[in-house]
Amino acid sequence: MIARAISLQTLARKCVVLVDRCNWTGHECDVLGVTTDLRIIDIEIKISRSDLKADAKKDKWWKHYTRSAETGRYVPNSPPLPRNHPPKVWKHYYALPKEIWKPELFDSLPSKASGVLLLEQGRWDGIDVECVRRATPNKDACRITPEQVMDIARLANLRMWEAYKRRDQSQAEASRLYQESRKTA
Repeated sequence: MIARAISLQTLARKCVVLVDRCNWTGHECDVLGVTTDLRIIDIEIKISRSDLKADAKKDKWWKHYTRSAETGRYVPNSPPLPRNHPPKVWKHYYALPKEIWKPELFDSLPSKASGVLLLEQGRWDGIDVECVRRATPNKDACRITPEQVMDIARLANLRMWEAYKRRDQSQAEASRLYQESRKTA
């Protein structure tokens, strides 16, 4: 429901494809969007303050290797260096329930470039989405290739058919239980 509300209210005119639970960037994204100009938007859905704060420890926020200017090879960073954006990502957002948000949580985010979307029960598809901070674009994020877009679109298509299958199974099970209850009544 959350991903659907974000896709319809926040990303509807900006993305050509959206995929839930995706690792295409090399790191987990709750919702990965591909914009009309072939850039990646990563949205992390958080359900608690501790979940939000724990995100700063994820590998996607730390640069463990840097390319050496002399040799061109990657050398380890000790300690790892913080990133402003996850790899391959043009814009990054956090989405979380409005009732757990406090402005001081901005300081808990791993990057000041991340945007924040607040969610609450509402009229639009059951959830209203409010943007309290827009994501700052990653100027170094490359556009993805048409082949990469097709790979992501293929994944979205597979996810859609699996979702239909789960829905159909759920409806069949509900119908079966209803029929059984009528027989015993």
